[in-house]
Amino acid sequence: MLTEEMKALIRAYSAGSVATINADGTPSVSPKATFVVVDDETLAFGHLRSPGTLANLRANPAVEVCFTDVLSRKAVRVTGTASIVGKVEAPQRLWDAFNEAWEDYVPYMPEFVVIKVSAAELILSPAYDFGHTEAELRAANLERLNAL
Repeated sequence: MLTEEMKALIRAYSAGSVATINADGTPSVSPKATFVVVDDETLAFGHLRSPGTLANLRANPAVEVCFTDVLSRKAVRVTGTASIVGKVEAPQRLWDAFNEAWEDYVPYMPEFVVIKVSAAELILSPAYDFGHTEAELRAANLERLNAL
C-alpha cells in the first residue's frame, strides 16, 4: 500500500496533518509530529497533547493524514482506520519503531495511535505538469525559504 517513495517522504517529513470528525460532524485537522512507518500498511503516532484528536477517533476511527514535502511540492495522503493502543498492549514492532525515531519522547506518550492504511496516494504539484523537475522545485523553494 505505502510505496518506498511514500515511506521515505513520511520518514523525512514526519509531521502529518491528521483529519478527524468532531462530535458535531465538522472536520478537525491537527498536526502530529511523531509519526512512524510501522510497515507497508501501518502508520502510528504518539499521543502528545492530542486529547481532541483521540476523543474524535474514539467516537469515529476514520482518519486521513497528509504529509507534505514543501521543497519538492509532493505530498502523501493516507486514509485509514485508527485504533488507540496503550503502552501495555503495544506490540514489540510498535515499540521498536517509536524507540528508533522518537526515543526521547516515548516516556511522555501515554498511548499510541495506530492507523491501518486503506488507501494511500502520492500527490504532485501541478508544477510537474508544466515540465518542472523535482530538482528545480527543490532549489527554487529552498531559495524562497532561505530568503525568509
